[in-house]
Amino acid sequence: MNVIDQLEKEQQKETIPELRPGDTVRVHAKVVEGTRERIQGFEGLVIRVTGGGLRRNVTVRRVTHGVGVERTFLVHSPRIDKIEVVRHGHARRARLYYLRGRVGKAARLRERRDEGSGSKAEARRAKAARGRGEVAADEEAEND
Repeated sequence: MNVIDQLEKEQQKETIPELRPGDTVRVHAKVVEGTRERIQGFEGLVIRVTGGGLRRNVTVRRVTHGVGVERTFLVHSPRIDKIEVVRHGHARRARLYYLRGRVGKAARLRERRDEGSGSKAEARRAKAARGRGEVAADEEAEND
């Protein structure tokens, strides 16, 4: 490993969630106002993820009172306190610029369902557990 890679690895944050276009995130960024520093939240939809490693950028868009605001955050910046994923959205492309022209319900994305989760998969797991003589956690809670 060369020196540049080593320096980049030291500066990267360990706890960064997997961010994909379509996710709704809440970014807690440090803001300096005069002599004071405070943490300000910015919640919106990820419309673009660029770069990789230490140079990874995320562009987040939110619409407040009919005005769209987009901010690009450097994910591993010391100015970013934390990033939390509120919701996973289903997007079929890497850049969601088409959402800029949409308003209201037309600008919504449906929720992403990951493999191995959802009602059918959970029902199959519960049925298999009953077949083995095990009691599923939700059934156990009902019995108490």
